Amino acid sequence: MKDIDKIARAIEADAGEALPDLRQALAEAQAGLGRVTTPAQMLLRQARQASGLTQQAFAERIDTPVATLRDWEQGRFAPPGGVLCLLRLIVRHPELAQELQAA
Repeated sequence: MKDIDKIARAIEADAGEALPDLRQALAEAQAGLGRVTTPAQMLLRQARQASGLTQQAFAERIDTPVATLRDWEQGRFAPPGGVLCLLRLIVRHPELAQELQAA
């Protein structure tokens, strides 16, 4: 991305409109300042997807407020070690998420 303005013009032409923050976003991406996904975020998403549950349902299964689950998924906070261990188990054995409901 050597010429940010040239790339931005091409993207805006394709979009058919001016994109106000595009140049700043491209500059940040070029500088490596983009969004970072942590291993904990990926693990959480894998566990939730493996269980086939929505955020709300998954949060209920692991006895966690849905707002906390969202914070974990979005990387605002990291889940504690015990939760990470549970998530690893759910990734390997998705049926455990169903068993948590019965517990």
